[in-house]
Amino acid sequence: MKNIIFILFLTLLVACKTDSAETYKAITIKEDVTFLADDKLEGRQTGTDGEKAAADYIAKRFEALGLSAKGTKGYFQAFTFKPKTDPHQTVNYTVKDGDSTITGTNVVGYLDNKAAHTIIIGAHYDHLGYGAEGSMYRGKTKKIHNGADDNASGVAVLLSLVDKLKTANKGNNYVFIAFSGEEMGLLGSNYFTKKPSIDLKTANYMINMDMVGRLKQDSTLAVYGVGTSPILKQVVKANNSKFKIIEKESGVGPSDHTSFYNSNIPVLHFFTGQHEDYHKPGDDTEKLNYEGMETISAYIFDIVSDLDDNGKLPFRKTKNESEEVPRFKVGLGVIPDYLFDGKGMRIDGVSEERPAQKAGLQKGDIVIKLGDSLVTDMMSYMRALSVFDTGDKTKVKVKRGDDEVEAEIEF
Repeated sequence: MKNIIFILFLTLLVACKTDSAETYKAITIKEDVTFLADDKLEGRQTGTDGEKAAADYIAKRFEALGLSAKGTKGYFQAFTFKPKTDPHQTVNYTVKDGDSTITGTNVVGYLDNKAAHTIIIGAHYDHLGYGAEGSMYRGKTKKIHNGADDNASGVAVLLSLVDKLKTANKGNNYVFIAFSGEEMGLLGSNYFTKKPSIDLKTANYMINMDMVGRLKQDSTLAVYGVGTSPILKQVVKANNSKFKIIEKESGVGPSDHTSFYNSNIPVLHFFTGQHEDYHKPGDDTEKLNYEGMETISAYIFDIVSDLDDNGKLPFRKTKNESEEVPRFKVGLGVIPDYLFDGKGMRIDGVSEERPAQKAGLQKGDIVIKLGDSLVTDMMSYMRALSVFDTGDKTKVKVKRGDDEVEAEIEF
C-alpha cells in the first residue's frame, strides 16, 4: 500500500507542478490508463485498497483539472451494501452494524457554468481484483485482473473530456462521475440516481464510456441509446467522419447508462467491442489502441459541442432489446464479435476446453448454421442455441476465409 501511495503522490506532484516558467502539462490518456491498470492496484475490486487508491487518484485528477467536489464527502460518495445472493433481488443499500457489507466509492466532480441544465458524463473504474464473480479466467493460479480496457479506458477518456470541456461549451453544467460497483451490478450508478448530488430534474443527458480501449482496424464503434431522444441519431451521424458506427436504439444495456435511462434521462453509451481478454488477466495496457481512444474522446466532444445550444433534450422510451434475448442452457464457449454487421455470427475469441475449441472452431470464424437453423446475426444465433441442452450433439457450419467448414459440436 505504501508503494501505491508513493506512486500516486509522485504522479500527482508531476501533474500539478506549475511555476512562472512552466504551464500546466496535461496528463495523457495512456498515463491515466497505466496508473489505473497497474498491478499495484490489484484489479480495483470494489471495497479493496486498490479501489480506494484508484478513487484517490481520480479525485486528485479532478481537483487538478479544476472541478469542484460534488460527492457527499469532498469528491467521494461512499455507498455501503450487502452483496446479493440472488441475481434477481434488489441490492440492499440500507444495512445494520454487523452485516457482511462492502463499501464502494463513487468519485464525483462538478463544472459549474451557471447553466439551467447539467450533462452527466460517467465511466466505471472498478474491476475484478484477483478474479471476482464474472471472471472468465479458468487457470489454477490466482492472477490480477487489471481491467485496462474494462474500464481504465473509459475513465481515461472521461478525464480527457474534463480537460476539453473545462474551457468550452458553456451551455450546460457538467457532472463527471467515476462509478464503483459496476461489475457487481451497476451499484454505484444505481446509488447515485437514488441519492444524487444534483437535482436530477435538471439533468440534460448522460454519456457513458465502458470498454473504449480496443478500437479495431476497421474503426467500428458501437453507440447505444440513440433512440432515447429524437435528436441523438442525427447528432451521432452528423459528427462522425472517422468511425464505422453500429447504432443501438435501446437505453438498456450491461453498463451504467442503464441506471440513468431508468431515471428517464437520455443516454449515449460508447463501446469498442468485446475481445478474448474480456474479464481475464490478459486485459492489460499494452493491448490498447491509445490513438483510437483519443479519436473517440474528440468525437464525444464534438457531439457535446453540437448539442450545446439545444437546451434540454426530450426523453424517449425505447424497446428493451434484452427482453427479446432467448434463454439458453448451453454455450459454444466463444466470445461473439458484437460489432460484426455482416451475415452470421463472427467469433472474436474461443475459450479453452469448451465445445467450440474441441470442435476446432477458431477466432475469426463466422457461424452461418447451427443445427438446422441458419445464423444470419446475433439474435438468430441465440435462437438457434436456445434449443439445445447439455449432452446434445449437432453440426455447426462456419465460414473461414473463402471456405465453409463443418464440425460436430457436443454441448
